[in-house]
Amino acid sequence: MSLKVALAQYPSGHAPDAIVREAKAAAADIVLFPEMYSNGYAPFDRDDPAAKARWLAGAQAVDGDFVGRFRVAARVSGMHVVATFLEASEPKPFNAAVLIDPRGHIVLHHRKVHICDFDTPEFACARGDAFDVQEIGTSTGVVRVGLMICMDREYPEAGRALSRQGAEIALVPNCCALANDPDCGDVRIAQMRGRAFEMVMGVAVANYPAPRCDGHSFAVDARGGIIAMAGTAPGLVVAEFDLAAIRAARIEEAFRIRSSR
Repeated sequence: MSLKVALAQYPSGHAPDAIVREAKAAAADIVLFPEMYSNGYAPFDRDDPAAKARWLAGAQAVDGDFVGRFRVAARVSGMHVVATFLEASEPKPFNAAVLIDPRGHIVLHHRKVHICDFDTPEFACARGDAFDVQEIGTSTGVVRVGLMICMDREYPEAGRALSRQGAEIALVPNCCALANDPDCGDVRIAQMRGRAFEMVMGVAVANYPAPRCDGHSFAVDARGGIIAMAGTAPGLVVAEFDLAAIRAARIEEAFRIRSSR
């Protein structure tokens, strides 16, 4: 019994409906896009008010046309889609992700909690305040999934919150170097392997290809083993999660979940 998650390692601007069709052809149950796909996590000159105004003008409403394209694609393909975008809000926008079901309905809405407020563009964003889990129906039955966005995954409480709510798989849109960071190398991949093991859940991470980031979208199982890893080029990589193994691990390793604080 497996769940297939397609990691959409494509640059922003690549048509989401085409990517969803590709994921459908690969028999994926869920397709996950990189962080803030509406603008490619575009930076701007923080000392230029006009540049900031142009960036803010690109914010998207949850019920607007940008997210609407993903909702239509999900409905047409009959699969789950995680869309990411700069969400319009006052006084500040959010770095957001939504999980869309095969009917085109938004069933989970996450706003990035641990924003990079030390740098552009996220110093202009508001901070989310919760990590939630949603039960979804798939070709392999009911699965419990949660969302984190990029730097959220670097904080233990994010994974802890999802795992203690019963998440079997965490879906993580991303935008940063994963394997070749000049300061820390591949520590983020190692970190997610440890986090999956410690919180006893699968993790799927979708990143931008080179040159925006360094690709290496990846997935790990609940024991921390890597089950899929992309290279640096644009493309789709499909991670196949063994749900029976994840559920067995969550029973055998339940002390990890119960004892976390």
